[in-house]
Amino acid sequence: MYDAVERNVRGTWLLFAVFVLVIVALGYAFSRLLDLGYAGVAIAGVLALAGAWGSYYYSDRLVLAISGAREASRDQHPHLHNAVEGLAIAAGIPVPRVYLIDDTAPNAFATGRDPQHAAVVVTTGLLDKLDRLELEGVLAHEMSHVKNYDVRLATVASVLVGMVILLSDMFQRSMFWGRRRGSREGGGGSGLVVLVGLALAVLAPLFAQLLRLAISRNREYLADSSAAMLTRYPEGLASALEKISADPEPLEVANKATSHMYIINPLREWGGYANSLFNTHPPVEERVRRLRAR
Repeated sequence: MYDAVERNVRGTWLLFAVFVLVIVALGYAFSRLLDLGYAGVAIAGVLALAGAWGSYYYSDRLVLAISGAREASRDQHPHLHNAVEGLAIAAGIPVPRVYLIDDTAPNAFATGRDPQHAAVVVTTGLLDKLDRLELEGVLAHEMSHVKNYDVRLATVASVLVGMVILLSDMFQRSMFWGRRRGSREGGGGSGLVVLVGLALAVLAPLFAQLLRLAISRNREYLADSSAAMLTRYPEGLASALEKISADPEPLEVANKATSHMYIINPLREWGGYANSLFNTHPPVEERVRRLRAR
């Protein structure tokens, strides 16, 4: 388990480095296309560093805001707070903040940059539709994400992938304008640079998404295993996963930016090997099978 935590910490810094390099490379291609010199590279570098810094310190607040989460009152939900506190003690981490999303669809996620600055979020539907042991299994899963630093890795990856996609879109939209300007003024960068830049702009978002999704899938298996160790009752989480995945009600606040953070992706995912590369979570059936085989 400690090895997994160390891998996540190293993985976070590796993500920072990879995405900064990709963004700077896009900035260089952008500069050559529009004849901006090194100014474009400098702007891209500043944006990359600012994005990395912002994603580290403020991404959890952004995720909570766009998810419509509100802090859960201890007076109204004492059983929820008691369960989170008990699991935090068992996991040996500080007690995270507890938030609620007013939605009848059962689901949950965790966010934050480390165990000292973490939050666990559940929907009201989760509280209504799961029994005590199932709820503890879900909370243990999310607490495991906090303990293993999965939340930092997932949240940072989400923000940085968004930056890569935004810059790639800007690059592609500027292609036409840059080529027109180059034809009038004899500039616009060499054809090879433009071609390489276009390829990077097209492939970088795909690579970034695949990297983010692969990280998310691997972390789910580890969190399931850690949750079973925390509760000493794997069946609770297994039953909860089946109930959540079978629930027909859609999660109204679901979106592509945060869907990978939930215990079950609230957006539809597809089967088959090729499609599974783009899924944020491993198959529920396989997760349940592994839990019941413990």
